[in-house]
Amino acid sequence: MSSYPDARRRQRARIFLIPVLWVAMSILGFAQDGGIRLAAIPEDPRPGDPVTVGLAMMAATARDTNLRVVLLNAQGQRLSRASFFNLTTDKDGTSLMAAILAVPSTARPGSAVISVESGSGSMGTMNITIGSRDFVSEEIALDQDNTNLRTLPDPKKTAEANTLWAILSRTGTEVYTAESFKSPVTSTRRTSFFGDRRVFKYVDGSRDTSIHAGIDYGVPTGTEVRACAPGKVVLARSRIVTGNSVIIEHLPGVYSLYYHLDKIAVSEGSLVLGGDLVGQSGSTGLATGPHLHWEIRVAGENTDPDACVAHAILDKDAIVSKLIPVH
Repeated sequence: MSSYPDARRRQRARIFLIPVLWVAMSILGFAQDGGIRLAAIPEDPRPGDPVTVGLAMMAATARDTNLRVVLLNAQGQRLSRASFFNLTTDKDGTSLMAAILAVPSTARPGSAVISVESGSGSMGTMNITIGSRDFVSEEIALDQDNTNLRTLPDPKKTAEANTLWAILSRTGTEVYTAESFKSPVTSTRRTSFFGDRRVFKYVDGSRDTSIHAGIDYGVPTGTEVRACAPGKVVLARSRIVTGNSVIIEHLPGVYSLYYHLDKIAVSEGSLVLGGDLVGQSGSTGLATGPHLHWEIRVAGENTDPDACVAHAILDKDAIVSKLIPVH
């Protein structure tokens, strides 16, 4: 029997969640002076971790501004950004919003700043600390076909890349799940890890570098691949580099990606539950052997799938409990 909760259980959770938020927000006693309250979870993320930023403010102010959150390093350089989406509005007119961003795997450890911005500038900031993290380095030799896939210009490949970026940089409004994610396969055998620093060796002896955006599971062709969480299928098609590919939207700006599939079992626009079959693993596209590439993107940024398995990305109760005044 699947360990994923059924739709009824999730629906009951949603029904009871809104009243709890109203009570909690009332207890916090939000001022009616246009000020905001801000929280970040976690406050000590590592490179690759998702960060949920909670924002409480008067609903009228929220409607009148295009709000976004920006992560800045100690030098004031922008590391990542995301747009806010509405969670709920209480009876006193206080709006609870959230934005989910990710700390880039290239971010250096140390102090960082989360800034809430509107069209007129910064509305408030809070400090966080980015932890340290080490990544694996690997060297991959490519044959002629895979060398060509990476190096030869191709208008279709460029068009596919533009379409992909348009999807991954889009922040919708639907919250399909508030659960932590689950691995899309039962196997624990990994052949590459999130954030691996890669060196590709081409057949002519030249080299190129990249950062691995997800996790590669070394599973044989035909292995069942299942949705890591409930969501909406926004892409299900063959692509030149990633082969047969599926992308699922789970939260505003949060997507899971499944690459190099042998077969696709879902269609674009369909809704899936956690644990639903999305396809079978394979070696289509740029692949040196059968495997599943599983990737999480948050506001367009590569995000560690293990972090999304360990904790729910959107923990509304935790957001409310940590909201603090911003001056």
